[in-house]
Amino acid sequence: MALRIFWVVCLLCLGGAAQAEVGSLFPTGARGAVQPAAASSLFLGANTGMFAPVQARVVVPPGPRSSPTAQLLSLIAQAEAGPAGYDAVQYGARVPPSAPPTRLTLAEIYAWIDATPGQPHAIGRYQFIPSTLRRLADGQGMGPDTPFSPEVQDRLAVILLEDAGLQQFQAGTLARVDFMHSLARIWAGLPLPDGSSYYEGLAGNRATMTWARFEDGMARIWSVEG
Repeated sequence: MALRIFWVVCLLCLGGAAQAEVGSLFPTGARGAVQPAAASSLFLGANTGMFAPVQARVVVPPGPRSSPTAQLLSLIAQAEAGPAGYDAVQYGARVPPSAPPTRLTLAEIYAWIDATPGQPHAIGRYQFIPSTLRRLADGQGMGPDTPFSPEVQDRLAVILLEDAGLQQFQAGTLARVDFMHSLARIWAGLPLPDGSSYYEGLAGNRATMTWARFEDGMARIWSVEG
């Protein structure tokens, strides 16, 4: 009887760990991923800061069936979120949220933002700043009780990809380099061809991967030259 209880406890522990990335369309890591530099990216000119430490999430490399969009978001997350992934919060936030972001609703995130003025509030795998988060969520009809889950974060990030010209790029009417420029204008951790961020020096922003790494990632996702 004691042995049976021991194995039940073990299975429950393993099951809990495996749930860290369950449900997300876009796994946190990528095979051969390069970790961000020590001073991680800020998002669209938010105030200086890096990512608040949270409990590490299980990293699941994308498999052969991962869509190009999923792989692109994984590449962006390498520049933006660091190992915290969907639970990333900037170090510059002196007062962090009451719980990891994925355990909060949009209302709870908005309340944290309103209650802590004067500090950066970039949050999640794609480091949404308050104005961007509100605009995207409102545009999708997401109410205050919507959980800031991996699925929700992915859904909002895809809208930003579309704003950058994803459909035109995939249709062959937007050159790859032009699409990459558009992505760099949205995510400050992504580089321009000279290796700098589009927001270089603004509130501490800088690119966290090289242009060569960015190009290589794009080429691996889309093998045909865009």
